[in-house]
Amino acid sequence: MTRHTLRVTDLRAEHHRQPLGIGERRPRLSWHTVTDRPGQTQTAYEVRLTEFGNERVRHYRIPSAESVLVPWPGGPLVSRQRVEVAVRVWGQDGEEPSAWSEPLPVEAGLLDPADWSARLVSPARSESADGEAPPSVLRGAFRLGAPVTDARLHLTAHGVYEAELNGVRVGDHVLAPGWTHYPERLRHHTHDITGLLHEGANELRILLADGWYRGRLGFGGGTRDTYGDRLAALAQIEVRHPDGTTATFGTGPDWQAAPGPLLSSGIYEGEAYDARREPHDWQPVDVLPYGPARLVAPDGPPVRRTEILDPVAVLTSPSGRTVLDFGQNLVGRLRIRVEGEPGRAITLRHAEVLEDGELCVRPLRHATATDTYTPRGTAGGEEWEPRFTYHGFRYAEVKGWPGELRPGDVRAVVLHTDMRRTGWFSCSEPLLNRLHENVVRSMRGNFLDIPTDCPQRDERLGWTGDVQIFAPTATFLYDCAGVLRSWLKDLAAQQHPDGRVPMYVPHIPTRFPELRAAAWGDAAVIVPWTLYERYGDLGVLADQYASMKAWVDGIAAVAGDRHLWDTDRQLGDWLDPAAPPDRPGDARTDPHLVATAYYAHSAGLLARTAALLGHGSDHARYSALSDAVRAAFRDAHLTADGLLTSDAQTAYALALRFGLLATDEQRARAGRRLAELVREEDFHIGTGFVGTPLICDALCEAGEYDTAYRLLLRRTCPSWLYPVTMGATTVWERWDSMLPDGSVNPGEMTSFNHYALGAVADWMHRTVAGLAPAAPGYRRLRVRPRPGGGLTHACAAHDTPYGRAEVSWSRTGSELRVRVTVPHGTTALIDLPGRAAPEEAGPGTHLFRTETARP
Repeated sequence: MTRHTLRVTDLRAEHHRQPLGIGERRPRLSWHTVTDRPGQTQTAYEVRLTEFGNERVRHYRIPSAESVLVPWPGGPLVSRQRVEVAVRVWGQDGEEPSAWSEPLPVEAGLLDPADWSARLVSPARSESADGEAPPSVLRGAFRLGAPVTDARLHLTAHGVYEAELNGVRVGDHVLAPGWTHYPERLRHHTHDITGLLHEGANELRILLADGWYRGRLGFGGGTRDTYGDRLAALAQIEVRHPDGTTATFGTGPDWQAAPGPLLSSGIYEGEAYDARREPHDWQPVDVLPYGPARLVAPDGPPVRRTEILDPVAVLTSPSGRTVLDFGQNLVGRLRIRVEGEPGRAITLRHAEVLEDGELCVRPLRHATATDTYTPRGTAGGEEWEPRFTYHGFRYAEVKGWPGELRPGDVRAVVLHTDMRRTGWFSCSEPLLNRLHENVVRSMRGNFLDIPTDCPQRDERLGWTGDVQIFAPTATFLYDCAGVLRSWLKDLAAQQHPDGRVPMYVPHIPTRFPELRAAAWGDAAVIVPWTLYERYGDLGVLADQYASMKAWVDGIAAVAGDRHLWDTDRQLGDWLDPAAPPDRPGDARTDPHLVATAYYAHSAGLLARTAALLGHGSDHARYSALSDAVRAAFRDAHLTADGLLTSDAQTAYALALRFGLLATDEQRARAGRRLAELVREEDFHIGTGFVGTPLICDALCEAGEYDTAYRLLLRRTCPSWLYPVTMGATTVWERWDSMLPDGSVNPGEMTSFNHYALGAVADWMHRTVAGLAPAAPGYRRLRVRPRPGGGLTHACAAHDTPYGRAEVSWSRTGSELRVRVTVPHGTTALIDLPGRAAPEEAGPGTHLFRTETARP
């Protein structure tokens, strides 16, 4: 029999999602503790740090039950330092510790600007016929006089890049270094290239393309050169030999550049590639001054290829064109395998839907989404996939293909930020399961380096309002802490001096006006708070506190002593289903009611943040401000008969969920009226972006569970399940992006992959299945399923920071059976229907039975 009842698993370091190159000098540590003894809990832990090179070992024992984001116990890391970390823990019996965890290698990247000796190099200026400098290939040669013990490549670019060392692709990142606010922050990545080097001559090549740095961005086809008109790369190779000596090679004036087979490339446009054209006419590079951006390590994982899909059908359109159906709306591009005659181009066009049997490209607006490949004519065939673009599509038109398409000739490559999946849901209703899977797909496809609104048209921007309403769902489904922390850093960097938050981040100049917009700008407060709630990371609140304050203070300045935010132009309850196709902001809820509601909510969250961070005077100030705004809201928007001045679903959902009503009577009246409005609409949804994530919770708060379920399960338009019945495989931007007759909504904004309206999945996790955090980071769980809608079973699972939590229930007649898994280091509050009072449960798996009203 084993003597150890505790085990340490899943040891990880903050921002250490990649094998190499963290950017933190003191990365926080987390682990899972598991036990085979009921009631056993961690009471102390010990961290062992072993330095590579000198094998010096340090031990740090800390009496603590903490296992998530615990402080780094040793001294600050320095650039290039490598440390092996292991952890063991003690239980409350105080006897033997657990075995040591599997060791975790932690390696610091280049943490100081002085660590870089490489220079930023760019192809010498030359212009193509249309006046735009083409993509280029850079190369640099170096020699090694001895074997290699280990080697690292540190690399970034102005533009997007892929690197090849001695003809072999380096790493698996796509569209690196990603999109940040380049004037402030530019990511660099670190790669282990030990196995790619050899004694003697070596060559590093870097393929450059426009990407977000120089390519077209924005509406109306976008504008070029947002961040600069010169593509450039910065690369540094550091080698260690067996005798301990080192060598460094990097980009510099001895490098060369040449045009390659990539003729053109754009995020919106697609790529044109001529395989017959090898790089030639190598010319010296220009060395550019570097700055002013800080070089930073990534906060989260890179974009990667995550799935390969074969078409489910080959169609012939009414016009005789060949169209491939991949069975789902996806984000990525095509990979082709072709044996064709030299110079005969193959053209690939993409679209999300068909209309009258043909590709429907109108929703793409000015994004041409077209890739062209010209074969070299290699015997036995050749394979090609675009490198520096991506498309949102289900259907692809293939033109110029030699002969008939065979299985495997054209496949779809799915791309997204390679986040770890952490949340699952299922139930007895297949349409709800499809809805949930559609939400997952839409999040996955739109978290492509940044959280975008859509992946297909001439936009693909990090709209703040979309992220704000979807963040609770996102943080359940995937570990997106790094993605959102990085995005929040850019939000703060681009925030205006008066506190205004850009409408989308990273912000670029477009025709869209810069507004101080409620629900959108409130992302500055709500997204950090959501990350704290879901991951238990107080650090994100500390990092974003100045930005959070600036947003609320800016509203206070325009609202004045009246405490009503009724002066700025607002987007309001965007895409209310009653809004005309060409006027998406024409909602039934007064946009200034929405604004004042959000003002009160954000001020309240800021007050709570101030208390957590120990800012007592700020806590008092913002608490009083939140109370004053709530009172002003009631004075302005609550009528004598208990109704709101906007008698609409979103208005009541805001009032209830944001705590804007003062008395039980007011809350009860608002809840009744909300349910009445839903029934008057025959249980159709009547909310846009703002009301959608709130309405089901608001109904349940009013005791209207049956109404909430009937709203969720409605199948005719507008409803969550209507798109599912129309064959949707992702969440639509509009409730009626496709009309019942199969035609596409005539509005200019008609995306078929837009996660915002999928924010209802958070309610499905918490209420349908019954799994929610009761304390930050799921240190305490709330298990509170409320079965309804005729469902006979449901389940949700989430990989919390402490381990897997799971709730599943089944109902037979009036008997409800519930199974709960509580991870080690946490407790759960079990609140079941039919029970007189909630009860506590500790780590382990628990079974409950209770009697409920018959469905």
